[in-house]
Amino acid sequence: MKEIAVIGAGIGGMAAAYDLVRAGSKVTIYEASDQAGGLASGFKEPHWDWSVEKFYHHWFQSDHEMMKLIAELGWSDQVIFKKPLTVMYHNGKFYPFDTPVSMALFPGLGWGVNKVRFGLTGLYLKLTNNWRDLEKVTVDEWMRRWAGDRVYELTWEPLMIGKFGERYARQVNMAWLWARIKARTPRLGTFVGGFQRFADLFAQRLQEMGVEINFSTPVREIVPAKDGGLTLELPQGKRCFDQCLVTTSPGLLAQLTPSLPEEYLQGLRSLQSLGAVVMVLALKHQFSKEGYYWYNIPKSAGYPFLAVVEHTNFVPAEHFGGDHILYVGDYLETDHEHFRLSQEQLLERFLPALQHLNPAFSPDWVRKSWLFRTAYAQPVPLINHSKNIPDIRTPVPGLYLASMSQVYPWDRGTNFAVEIGRRAARLMAE
Repeated sequence: MKEIAVIGAGIGGMAAAYDLVRAGSKVTIYEASDQAGGLASGFKEPHWDWSVEKFYHHWFQSDHEMMKLIAELGWSDQVIFKKPLTVMYHNGKFYPFDTPVSMALFPGLGWGVNKVRFGLTGLYLKLTNNWRDLEKVTVDEWMRRWAGDRVYELTWEPLMIGKFGERYARQVNMAWLWARIKARTPRLGTFVGGFQRFADLFAQRLQEMGVEINFSTPVREIVPAKDGGLTLELPQGKRCFDQCLVTTSPGLLAQLTPSLPEEYLQGLRSLQSLGAVVMVLALKHQFSKEGYYWYNIPKSAGYPFLAVVEHTNFVPAEHFGGDHILYVGDYLETDHEHFRLSQEQLLERFLPALQHLNPAFSPDWVRKSWLFRTAYAQPVPLINHSKNIPDIRTPVPGLYLASMSQVYPWDRGTNFAVEIGRRAARLMAE
């Protein structure tokens, strides 16, 4: 029986552990935080029936790997799909922008050739599977050529700048946008009780299967053992394993395993990514009377955030004791001041912008707020990015990596975390 360590109790790490223990291995998970779920973890107030994710999450109907895993666990009846309303900013107003019809009716495109070019490029990207050619050009170059400057500047360019900032927006390759258009659906899903309930149930199932899960236990170093295998430096001492799967960021793997070959280490360190800053507000009143779920807001509009997401226009407020849950979020480089400002300072900055979105909004609507920040939230795929993806098998025998930087061309998310976690488990079992 092989002894295997999994670093990270996120959805990908737990999916890998699930397959490894079923293959006959003895599996131990180490998680630095005090709960399972990783970036999909959540929190809960005493009067809430459901948890709220720290960083907004949902599933798409096309998330086949996630739905397959849930079906294997016997919890398909706990998944709920709905069609909340996503809107796009244009000339001070918001318009639906989440279905082919609503996109075609978006007033910024006018009528005539622009709408035709928008529709044809969207249809092509939905139908084609040739992403390898698309990664050879940037979104900026491809869209300007095929959709036209006006279509691109009114629709996709604001989303690219909002997502990747001025530094990377015009460097991201077209395969990344193809994957979003290809895989995403207007119907969104969640788990009864919230993502944290799913993570807790999954962790409990793993423990029942014999997996040892150690929370609040960060791994300090991974050292190749002289007689084979790997030694993990833990707060309580050293422990040896035959194999180890790291499911955190490539940068953290580089820190944990300095004995990796220098060329491989440089490859890990060269991968670019953005962090995320998310504030969650519990409001006394509904923010969007129109029932908007997701506001896409271009940086050019002057707002100090990228998106406003009213979670309770997707999951009813009755599950949160009548609180209306509002996310205010952004993807940012980690040297941005929003990573340094206090929660009170950020709230003071966000409140006037929220009032501008909804003049009826008042600061006294806010019952409570929470602030969450992470340095690793969104990988940045540049030209020919597939050549930069580290292999799941590292050069150190027995050491494996499964991170969201490796799910390319697909975008980060729990569905692809499950896919790469299970793929790593198959390689380890071999």
